[in-house]
Amino acid sequence: MKIKKRKKSTRFRGTHTHGRGFKKKARGSGHRGGVGKAGSGKRGDQKKNLSLDKFGNPSEKGYFGKSKTLRRGKIFRRKSMSLETIQSKIDWLKKNGLAVEKSGVCEINLREYKIIGNTDLKFKVKVFAFSASNGAKKAVEKAGGEIITERENGS
Repeated sequence: MKIKKRKKSTRFRGTHTHGRGFKKKARGSGHRGGVGKAGSGKRGDQKKNLSLDKFGNPSEKGYFGKSKTLRRGKIFRRKSMSLETIQSKIDWLKKNGLAVEKSGVCEINLREYKIIGNTDLKFKVKVFAFSASNGAKKAVEKAGGEIITERENGS
């Protein structure tokens, strides 16, 4: 049974490089290149490990590279409302002050919305909206109403 293990530092006494090859390699952290995944960039093949597989194949821009969609900016989608929804929720619109009955025509204020759909309406409406699809305009005109959009209005 060995009582005392010899320290490794004593084995390298008198040697030029202490088992590290070139003398500069032993100075500080200069040869290491960082800790952890540092240096595992595009050309750091010796530092690529299996954890990168979770993030996708590097050739498919999973872990490396930036997504162009992040730089494009926020996409603003206009809220839309169909004629079918307007017809089914007309009582709710009246209750909340978005629709008013004036001389047989229901005036609906939906300036933030795009009106879509081509459902046949059962009553006359005058809709103030941001925009409207061609099918919605035709369906409202067929029922005897009209859609006034922000673009036509100029405001």
